[in-house]
Amino acid sequence: MLRVVRLHLQIEMGKLTTLVGLIALSASLTHGKVYADLEQLDSAKESYDFVVVGGGIGGGTVASRLSENPRFNVLLIEAGPNDEGVTEIIVPGLFNNISTSTKYGWGYVTTPQIGLKNRSLPYSQARVLGGSSSHNGMVYTRGSTDDFDLWGKVSEDRSWSWKTLFPYFLRNEKLVPPPGGRNASGQYDPRFHGHRGPMSVSLPWSGPTDFDLLALKNAEQSREIKFNLDVNSGKPSGVCGSSYLLPRLFSDSQKAVILSLGSIYDWKRRTLHQATRVLPSKESRELDIRTVEIVSVASGKATTVTAKKELILSGGAFGTPHLLLNSGIGDKEELEEVKVKPIHHLPDVGKGLSDHLSFPINWSANDVVQPVDNAAAFEEWQVNRTGPLTQGPAHQLMFARIPPDAPLFKEHRDPAAGPNSPHIELIPVAGGPVATAYVALLTPKSRGTVKIASNNPLDKPLVDVGYLTHPFDLLAVKEGVRMIKRWFEGPAYEGYITGYLGPDPDTLPEKEFYDAVKEIVGTFWHPVGTATISPKGAKHGVLDPDLKVKGVKGLRVVDGSAIPYVPTAHTQAAVYVLAERASDLIKDSW
Repeated sequence: MLRVVRLHLQIEMGKLTTLVGLIALSASLTHGKVYADLEQLDSAKESYDFVVVGGGIGGGTVASRLSENPRFNVLLIEAGPNDEGVTEIIVPGLFNNISTSTKYGWGYVTTPQIGLKNRSLPYSQARVLGGSSSHNGMVYTRGSTDDFDLWGKVSEDRSWSWKTLFPYFLRNEKLVPPPGGRNASGQYDPRFHGHRGPMSVSLPWSGPTDFDLLALKNAEQSREIKFNLDVNSGKPSGVCGSSYLLPRLFSDSQKAVILSLGSIYDWKRRTLHQATRVLPSKESRELDIRTVEIVSVASGKATTVTAKKELILSGGAFGTPHLLLNSGIGDKEELEEVKVKPIHHLPDVGKGLSDHLSFPINWSANDVVQPVDNAAAFEEWQVNRTGPLTQGPAHQLMFARIPPDAPLFKEHRDPAAGPNSPHIELIPVAGGPVATAYVALLTPKSRGTVKIASNNPLDKPLVDVGYLTHPFDLLAVKEGVRMIKRWFEGPAYEGYITGYLGPDPDTLPEKEFYDAVKEIVGTFWHPVGTATISPKGAKHGVLDPDLKVKGVKGLRVVDGSAIPYVPTAHTQAAVYVLAERASDLIKDSW
């Protein structure tokens, strides 16, 4: 499992202006501009070739790459504040503090979930420069070769494939030594990693723990889950030793990253400025959209910014469909129901959301874990950027396929993209007298939606993740629980694991087990697919294979909403590679 540093935008030649809560960040002291408010943006009277809406992984990457061309002037708009200097964001070990923050997030809550006994889930989505790269657990796993080949099959454009995208993974990545400089040779396969990209990644500060070593020993005798040197090879199934890469904790050059030169934010009002709609050109007979409307929540004043070449939406799987729907782009009948005037009938906007759910289960264990001295750990972090706060709670990942003779495949077709795609991710965590494992379903058949509740674009979207609404998913979670039960029954854990604390699918009545699952299931925050690619000219889908919005000139989407099915991985690596290739597609167009 690799971990990746929060977003660093490399700017070498072109000009990039970034609005953060309508505060611009300088890409470099040489080329950047700083705007303190909308009035300064208006008075600058500067034109932009590309306007990117959303400063997260997709938007930051594409803006950075486009800015490498000295002919292009790029504006990056981010609704949230700058992430520079925010301790909870900078320190990886404080991930849990920031992941639930409403200060740097949109504060979404799902609609009541039918599959979860009508529970609503708080759903973390970042509203800060860097987007989810500043907000999440920074886990870097790519998924399987099949996942990316599926993009080509769905879009009928085989230029979307693992073979085509692998060079972009390498271009994006810079593998560096672990914090503290320990020797990590033999703990990853260098053939699958880049060394010159903008995204610095590294193995954990600490080597394999005693708990990790038990798993490696168990893998030697397991028929089901074997050792895998590097899960980022395109074949992720297995358990990997010392398995994730942590962020490089400083940049090689201050000139190569976005620098914050100031930020003004009104926390009492929650959001000071927000992109609300995209607007069609009145001068074109075709539907030509290159303008975004930005509204001051405090005053209600609206300002528009128009791109000379393209407007690029990077609001994420919730933000992008929300913006399109508020603009009148979506299902005509559904828009009319909330009194939004339709300007372009694209029924699949906001449909097809797929996401990873997780289910935690526990065992009693014969173990003692020494608690971390938080004060000492923070001091170590401040002094030399090493220590336990350089890494998150999980130190190891396992990926596995459900056995082909499992009963659920007699009732349901296998949803995996291919034989290299695992169905289940297992995250074991040592916790002293209690050992925990998170069972994540990687290949859900359930689908959700993002809709709008009214014609007020400042209202939050209606997010329905649709968990456990397809019967396959409950059966697959049951198989995942059985899988991790078998794992901890392995000989390496004899004397360590002392009992299973349930719920147990093999002893409980089926309904009682399923009820327990529905009461505990949570999210891994990996939504995709709400503005997905499809074949050029197809009536279904939202984007053509070149990521242009179907039937619209000047408008493109670069974020996780374009990904047709959630990959068998933590999703940020997939978004990075999508944005890397998107930047080349855009450059080639101009």
